[in-house]
Amino acid sequence: MSPLKWLLSNQLKRSRVKQTNGGFTLIELLVGIILAFLVITPLMGFMISVMDSDRKEQAKANTEQDIKAALDYIARDLQQAVYIYNAAGIASIRSQLPKSSNADEKNNFFPVLVFWKRQFLPEKLTVGSEKDDTFVYSLVAYYLIKDNNSTWSNAARIGRFQISNGYGSTETDIDTNRDRGFQMFKLQDEGDLKSKMNKWVKKSGEAYTQDILPLVDYIDQTTTDTTANPAPTCSTGEMVPQYSGTGDAVATNNVKTRGFYVCVDSDKTVAEVYLRGNALAKIQNNNINYVQDIDSQKIYFPQASIRVQGIGFLFTQ
Repeated sequence: MSPLKWLLSNQLKRSRVKQTNGGFTLIELLVGIILAFLVITPLMGFMISVMDSDRKEQAKANTEQDIKAALDYIARDLQQAVYIYNAAGIASIRSQLPKSSNADEKNNFFPVLVFWKRQFLPEKLTVGSEKDDTFVYSLVAYYLIKDNNSTWSNAARIGRFQISNGYGSTETDIDTNRDRGFQMFKLQDEGDLKSKMNKWVKKSGEAYTQDILPLVDYIDQTTTDTTANPAPTCSTGEMVPQYSGTGDAVATNNVKTRGFYVCVDSDKTVAEVYLRGNALAKIQNNNINYVQDIDSQKIYFPQASIRVQGIGFLFTQ
């Protein structure tokens, strides 16, 4: 072999790249998977626990805020009240209010807080070329509702109904502007103020066009009994609704709950309003009833109350 060929052959051998095969064995892969599982599983459990706790805390906080907002709204409404119906008054006029025509409606809708208010209307009257303010009387009813409507939660809710008188410079204008079914109370009748207000009836031959509008959802729907969820009591004033006895002032079936009740002093135009929410219904579909003996559940049923006095001036003569 010539020296040149020998040199080239030797150089090619030296420049060759040795290819080797490498990788993990099956045992090494299994060990890696097991180690990853042991590390990731506790982390996943921790993350799920944190997310679940956050969801529960958010549900509680939102329910507390909703209860407070609803109470503030009712309080502002009640501050304009000139008369608030007690239990006897509710029984007297309930047949004149919506959702009272049959037992099924009465079992699912209860007018807990009913009152007359004097409502300010800015710039509604035309006086020459100017606009002037006026006042009208309105009948307001706050309902506790538990009708199994799938649009709403499995808990109860509160709805608001209102009808108002008309306004204008003539009787024709007033009649045109009033809500259908509205009729003024009559103070010229004999008797005290309560008996006069308890005789109120809606406008004959007219159907209501106003709806019961939702105010707040997730109100405690747990029905009252003598152990786990006893009926409430009033230290002052008269309880509405009533939880025993018979008559239209007594809550029945689905609306026999302490989620929404009031203590009313009609003579002083004072009402103390109590609400209890149900945050548990926001995080689960079943087992959402209040149980007094389970301390861990109580935090999911926030309670709040407010005492309000209306303006309460009416001429009885």
